[in-house]
Amino acid sequence: MRVFPVYAPKLIVKHARIFLSGVIWVKDLGRLEFDKGRFLLPRKSLPKVKQAILELNELIESQSNEMQTA
Repeated sequence: MRVFPVYAPKLIVKHARIFLSGVIWVKDLGRLEFDKGRFLLPRKSLPKVKQAILELNELIESQSNEMQTA
């Protein structure tokens, strides 16, 4: 488990893309799980956690699209 003391989306996405599956902990968001390079949305979560996961997954998508076109 990697601990991020601040919410840094690009760094978190980089970690998820390298390791593909695992768990991270982000201060103020809590525990986030990812599998196959994408973050999993928990059944029950706070709105800010849900928004952060959606933002991280969008960032992963945009980065993968950039790599395919380059």
